[in-house]
Amino acid sequence: MFYYLFEYLDKIDFAGAGLFHYLSFRAALAAITSLIVSMIFGKKIIRFLQKKQIGEVVRDLGLEGQYEKKGTPTMGGIIIIAAILIPVLLFAKVGNIYIILMIITTVWMGIIGFIDDYIKTFKKNKAGLSGKWKIFGQVTLGLIVGLTFYFSDDIQIREHPVMSELNNPIVEVNQNRYSQSEKPLKTTIPFVKNNEFDYKEMVSFMGENSEIAAWIVFVVLVIIIITAVSNGANMTDGLDGLATGISSIIGAALAVFAYVSGNLIFADYLNIMYIPNIGELVVFAAAFMGATIGFLWYNSYPAQVFMGDTGSLTIGGIIAVFAVIVRKELLIPLLAGIFLIENLSVIMQVAWFKYTRKKYGKGRRIFLMAPLHHHFQKKGLPESKIVSRFWIVGILLAILTIITLKIR
Repeated sequence: MFYYLFEYLDKIDFAGAGLFHYLSFRAALAAITSLIVSMIFGKKIIRFLQKKQIGEVVRDLGLEGQYEKKGTPTMGGIIIIAAILIPVLLFAKVGNIYIILMIITTVWMGIIGFIDDYIKTFKKNKAGLSGKWKIFGQVTLGLIVGLTFYFSDDIQIREHPVMSELNNPIVEVNQNRYSQSEKPLKTTIPFVKNNEFDYKEMVSFMGENSEIAAWIVFVVLVIIIITAVSNGANMTDGLDGLATGISSIIGAALAVFAYVSGNLIFADYLNIMYIPNIGELVVFAAAFMGATIGFLWYNSYPAQVFMGDTGSLTIGGIIAVFAVIVRKELLIPLLAGIFLIENLSVIMQVAWFKYTRKKYGKGRRIFLMAPLHHHFQKKGLPESKIVSRFWIVGILLAILTIITLKIR
């Protein structure tokens, strides 16, 4: 909103209005605003949740200190959602197709998570929203994103910007110059020299039908990524500040990818695909980081509020869709490695237990408890130490992901 206001003021030579043309300035404002919203208004939301007795229901898992969390306000993901959307609506170009997709993702996944928390809290049903309805929501979002990529002419890529554009990196880009006879279905493969991969190569054996088949493959992959990452974030949200801190680290790495992919000079220097208008996502990423860090003020050990599924499903969906948009979806296993490991620990635990129960008559376990963070709790490590070590691993994975821009 403010962007368009100051764009008009700049046209009439209003002093200082031109600052809003700078992406870095608007990203900084978005980060500051999201911090203010999450830290100041977050306190009021926490008091409201306490007043309505919207507290955490604790299951007996045999973990030290678990009953101390009983009654802690949940559904705090509302704070994260508000702290993302408010600055994005204020400082981003809301007409940008990528910003629209991220707003839809935030609201959509927020609604799914809110319904799940509402059923658990108010209906006293610990199972929450049925798994099939969660999957339905995630699949629907995947279809929205995938079909938008297919039908929208605003979503385009360019492998190598021309030199005339590099000489003036702030020039207004004419979208017609990026029109292509076929839709861009390329992504990035890490650690290989020619690191751009076309999905059509996977189905080239289908001949004339390869293009439509490639889009089907792409949409299915988007659905899988959204489902896996959102569920992974949900699994990771088991210790105070764990999912929040990891998400802010991932958000910082995604902001780097959005910036370099949307900047003519950096795209040429790094020899990566240039994606017109994607730089606007830096504003969204800044708001996302500000929201998660601000929420960490209340969510760090000992937590005053939990994000609930309202928050965990939302941040997982945001990370997944953001990665798809910046064409780094194949880097998700590395960048969101913590989410992946948490997910795999549960899958391995359940699969091994069922297998050994069938073979030996008694189920056996790989970990003391799954997800993985509970395994370390069972080993006697303090909660705060587990969280800080997971953060360190998350930072390492984020750095490794970023350097894939040059390591091929």
